Amino acid sequence: MVKRARENEDEVLNTKRVRFSSGDKLSALSDEIILRTLSFLPVHTLSLCQRISRRFCVLAGDHQLWKSAYYNRFVRPRASRIPGIREQKVVGAPLYYSSKISKWLEEDRLVKKGIKTDWKRQYKIRHNWSRGSCDMSEIQITERPSRPPLLVRLHEDTVITADGMYGLRAWSIKGKQILLATIKLDSCILGTNTSEGPTSLAVDFTKASSDALEVSVGFIDGRFAVYIFKKQDRLFVLRYMHVSSTNGMLSAIAFASPYLLTMTEAQLLSLYRFPDESSADQIRGPPRLLSSLKSHTAWPPLSLAIRASTTSIVASIAYAVPTYLSGWSVGLQELRLSPEGSIIQSRLTSASNQGFTPLFSTSSGTASPVSDIGSSPTPRLHGRAMSMTQPTSISYSHPYLLASHPDNTLTLYLVTSSDKELYIAEGDRLWGHTSSVTGAQVGDRGKAVSVSSHGGEIRIWELEGGTASTAAKKRTGEISVQLRPDRTRVAEPQVNVGSSAIGNGSIEGFRHDLEHLSTTRGWVGFDEEKVVVLREKGRGSQALVIYDFS
Repeated sequence: MVKRARENEDEVLNTKRVRFSSGDKLSALSDEIILRTLSFLPVHTLSLCQRISRRFCVLAGDHQLWKSAYYNRFVRPRASRIPGIREQKVVGAPLYYSSKISKWLEEDRLVKKGIKTDWKRQYKIRHNWSRGSCDMSEIQITERPSRPPLLVRLHEDTVITADGMYGLRAWSIKGKQILLATIKLDSCILGTNTSEGPTSLAVDFTKASSDALEVSVGFIDGRFAVYIFKKQDRLFVLRYMHVSSTNGMLSAIAFASPYLLTMTEAQLLSLYRFPDESSADQIRGPPRLLSSLKSHTAWPPLSLAIRASTTSIVASIAYAVPTYLSGWSVGLQELRLSPEGSIIQSRLTSASNQGFTPLFSTSSGTASPVSDIGSSPTPRLHGRAMSMTQPTSISYSHPYLLASHPDNTLTLYLVTSSDKELYIAEGDRLWGHTSSVTGAQVGDRGKAVSVSSHGGEIRIWELEGGTASTAAKKRTGEISVQLRPDRTRVAEPQVNVGSSAIGNGSIEGFRHDLEHLSTTRGWVGFDEEKVVVLREKGRGSQALVIYDFS
């Protein structure tokens, strides 16, 4: 196109646009007004505002903003599903969160007086959990497989491992991932054969402090020992050693001081109580046997638990049960004790239907109504439950009982336990894995983690509320998410795993191919910030793989 000729050739063009400077009006606003404005922004925009300037970095990171965001996303939706604590008014206003500790449910520890909480960090951790986003690191534990298998337990930032080859060890998984302490198990227990190593391991979570952690270990000859791990001194101390028993090896153990619950290979369930102690440094006196029950129907896998209330102490065992119609189911037995330690009652129940059900019955009998949850309730054919495979693991944290299966599924049961009733509701099948599920753990809030046998498929489940809430989550695709590390960082301690030397240096990270971690040993544990999985490499060496959401 031909340009229009300039009418006045002498006209001088002004190539600069006239700009009117009005000054920085935003900087003139008070912090209170800016905070009020920021409270209307979504979280991702609020994070971007911290990049504007130093002032906005401080204001957009204000703990009141992130406390409100945390409450409205992670706490209020849970509280609204519980009858009796629903909000009495519309809570869409910005900067809203409840001042009542009771409405924070199990999150009340974050708002108690004297506790300073980094709300932005807490929000980030919970957000990463919901997406399955994390960093990954690895700690080499053993160079060859141990017999019996290596035992692992997780408490906060400390992992406790036990095996006949290296003894009892404590590992730090926060910051510098190092070996904190080790102690050789007594030679009079193990003898000269390393196959006579520990067979069960438990950590006392009820009285765990920042300075000490009590650990109980069961052995193949029926003995059990209690150790205390002093975190500040990085030292294990033996507090008690029980005599051997003719009832066989201890296949499972639970510890909640002063109570200790054991299960032997001969299916003998025993509950002990240690005498009251005045100091954690004292040697424990011998425990008193409160009750001993012989079972003929409890099949592995097993899950022992001890929980306390204001009126009673409940010791329970969850186990697999072979049935005629449904293949395998789960059972639960409880021992209820008074606070003084006397037995109130013993009772048991199972998830299988009671009584005889014809093979070709057209009625559902006493079965619960069919409901649409995570995948679906236990499938039924002509009114009877279809066959279930034997569970590969069972995890019980009242009221949730979770069983994993080799057919790529899990089953969730809800347990009702009161002074008058003990009942297991019909199980609901959960799908999502693409290979056999070898291990699963569930927490008391319904969060669960499961791991498959062939390598790296780990899923996070939100099962709180059971059938009703899980059905709603299924419609929105929120029932489970596959864990996907953002960055692969495999770490190896700067110590020889076969020695008793304690590492005190940092761990060097490097890139690694996860295909070498082909087999999972079946153990998985998690806390508020991390998931820890025990994996076995191709040549039999074992490693702890740590998934960090912080």
